[in-house]
Amino acid sequence: MPGLAEWFVFLGTAALFAVSPGPGMLYVLARSLRGGRGEGVRSVLGNGIGACLHVVAAALGLSALLATSVVAFTVVKFAGAAYLVGLGLYLMFQRRHGEPPVDAGGRTRRLATSPLLQGILSEVLNPKTALYFMALLPHFVHPERAPAALVFVLLGLIAVAMALVADLVIALFAGGIGARLRRNPRWWSRQRLASGATMIGLGGFVAVAEQGT
Repeated sequence: MPGLAEWFVFLGTAALFAVSPGPGMLYVLARSLRGGRGEGVRSVLGNGIGACLHVVAAALGLSALLATSVVAFTVVKFAGAAYLVGLGLYLMFQRRHGEPPVDAGGRTRRLATSPLLQGILSEVLNPKTALYFMALLPHFVHPERAPAALVFVLLGLIAVAMALVADLVIALFAGGIGARLRRNPRWWSRQRLASGATMIGLGGFVAVAEQGT
């Protein structure tokens, strides 16, 4: 386990990570403006689940593959970028109320457009999250004091929880603004285009991300 001084360093670093704008926070912002607080909160939960999967992968050593393999990093990077761009295009050309027609495949469509599932996928397909955990957490893990994997998971979950709090504030604040915008068709249309453009921009950001930065 980290010593007392290391805990302060870790918590400070994790707090900076939590409040720093990144793909996850901007995704929550876009979805909250578009769909209100409920959709924003589900997006936050999706981001959190995706980040937790990265923590487990890092504890198992899978994230080290992304840090050392150019091919693996590139595949995940472009898969994530393509997903975000596709999501952005969907938001931009969505119908007025954002609900697909109800038909035999209605349930499948609702699942496919779920902000929870989209949040999970967008976070899982962001290789920068995996590299963040691999770069930060090992400095605070001391195998001679406690099992490394357990400490890694504990610290990772703390970092995820702090990020969730920051994202939740964004979702609640932006969701309230989005609810007012949706009552104005002109502003709703502009917001929809802005949200889609934000997601496309995030896809571009992920696409140009360099390994190890």
